Amino acid sequence: MTTLYYVPVDEFDRVLALDIPIERRCALFAALCRINTLYMIMRAGSGHIGTSFSSLDLMCWIFLNELGYQRPREAHHNDIFFSSKGHDVPAKYSALLGLRLLDFDLIHKLRRLGGLPGHPDISIPHMYTNTGSLGMGISKARGMALARRLQGQPGRILVLTGDGELQEGQFWESLQPTANQGLHEITVVVDHNKLQSDTWVARVSDLGALERKIQAFGWYVERCDGHDFTALQRTFAQLNQITDRPKLLIADTIKGKGVSFMEHTAMPPGDDRLYPYHSGAPDDATYARAAEELIIGANRLLSEMGQPALTLEAVQQPARSSGNHLQRLVAAYADALVKAAEHNPKLVALDADLARDTGLIPFEARFPERFFECGIAEQDMVSQAGGMALQGLLPVVHSFACFLSTRPNEQIYNNATELTKIIYVGSLAGLIPGGPGHSHQSVRDISALGAIPNLLLIEPSCEQEVALALDFCINRTAESCYLRLVSVPCAIPFSLPDDYELEYGRGIELTPGEDALLFSYGPVMLAQAVYAARQLAEEGIGLKVINLPWLNRVDLEWLQATLAGYRQVFTLDNHYINGGQGQFLASHIAQLKLADPPRVHQFGLQDIPVCGTNDEVLRAHRLDAQSLSEQIASVLAERKTR
Repeated sequence: MTTLYYVPVDEFDRVLALDIPIERRCALFAALCRINTLYMIMRAGSGHIGTSFSSLDLMCWIFLNELGYQRPREAHHNDIFFSSKGHDVPAKYSALLGLRLLDFDLIHKLRRLGGLPGHPDISIPHMYTNTGSLGMGISKARGMALARRLQGQPGRILVLTGDGELQEGQFWESLQPTANQGLHEITVVVDHNKLQSDTWVARVSDLGALERKIQAFGWYVERCDGHDFTALQRTFAQLNQITDRPKLLIADTIKGKGVSFMEHTAMPPGDDRLYPYHSGAPDDATYARAAEELIIGANRLLSEMGQPALTLEAVQQPARSSGNHLQRLVAAYADALVKAAEHNPKLVALDADLARDTGLIPFEARFPERFFECGIAEQDMVSQAGGMALQGLLPVVHSFACFLSTRPNEQIYNNATELTKIIYVGSLAGLIPGGPGHSHQSVRDISALGAIPNLLLIEPSCEQEVALALDFCINRTAESCYLRLVSVPCAIPFSLPDDYELEYGRGIELTPGEDALLFSYGPVMLAQAVYAARQLAEEGIGLKVINLPWLNRVDLEWLQATLAGYRQVFTLDNHYINGGQGQFLASHIAQLKLADPPRVHQFGLQDIPVCGTNDEVLRAHRLDAQSLSEQIASVLAERKTR
């Protein structure tokens, strides 16, 4: 087991009580926050180190000085500060915890049920807006400022953005009206760390003369070193004097600041395609090196001020289970895509700054001239794909499902009206992983895309079915397709026959059963369904589980034959019930106009997804095997008594 270290809140009190210059207090406070940010991410097993560390000095300056949260409490309660990018929320939590603005016990509950969500959420104090797709921050701030003016409420609104975020169109849409309306209450800070999720901003879409561009919209612009507290003090003093227009600070920062080997400036030349510390928790050895460096740095600052070293708390991190025989659908997809491209020279791949997460690194290495990095600009990416399709290529478009299905939804529809063929691949689909929170839990993509004409939706259940599904999309249909991929490695309690082939609109039986029938798809819910069927079998109840990978297509002849003899039918969605496969099937069962139709019961999401570990999230929504078996048994028992 690895020992994890964090700074207790009493040590923050000690730092805040020191009679030292403002800039030194901020530097020390930030040093403590970095230790705790790393602790929280390591304990949670996931999070965003790089952007949390690049923005921490900015956050500490804003909290301690612009907002005035120090001892004694002198806060400017009318001022609002929020992050538009959201990945940096562990840094914000660390500052809030150190200021006793949150219950300090929450330091142990990042990305846990009832704890601190993986992205900003207004359920947590001092979180003023939820994040979603990037680029929303200034628009939200403008709405807040206009509402405050209407109600006669004073106060500044400070917004932190990332430089990769500036690729989103909404950012640029928001600039002109904010200036036109003279919203001087708004100050935007760009955490300009030069890197987006995967790679360098300049390699994807160079921001160019950013200062002049923002000024041209009518904003007042300053620029400074985002890690130099003396420069921050001077620059914010200047910004606060501007009262006739909105302000923007370009803060030059270093991604991973504070840990030498995590800083982007340490990336070796020629081996700097992908920044390694954007997301995820480090391994044990890397954590130990990073924590030691942060602790030594904090103690050095204390020593320079004549103060004793930190008193730290230590806890043991339980060993992480890697699991055996896990299905890794994204890796299987990566292999299948390269093989498909070897046989189809017209196949090209487009990515929205998630090449590592969507399995495109092998494709980029094999076919660099056919790989197009489009950055954090999904609408632009999808329309580019539309243009490529019109010129005879077969574009395969990639992003997380939560962003690919929604932000460019109109562009996907426009492409469909041109009757070309495009394949969309949405990773990170469904309810889990539950750690990132509802902004990343894609549980409405089926409904968002299911009604688009000539767009076929498929979710494979295992590595074997991934390759078959991609082959179907490329070679066996003229329709455009949406391939929905679960990203988390999954252990599945079932297997498909070696000679299994996808049959359009048809499914395959995974468990036998005569008492009830359940339709589902994908590794997450099919696993829970099969486990539930096994539990029910011990109670003498036979539940037949059907894997139906087609999310918006069904063969009615097959459906009618499959339903024969069943009075109770269940559907299980890794999605909201509204607009999911279950509703689709229920409507088609009604279309069969059976003389004695079965009763259809639908399982799926009915509320906004909770944040937590995967097991916690499934259980909270009653979609785990135990909850499903209990609910199914209850329904069947009720029907027997009637």
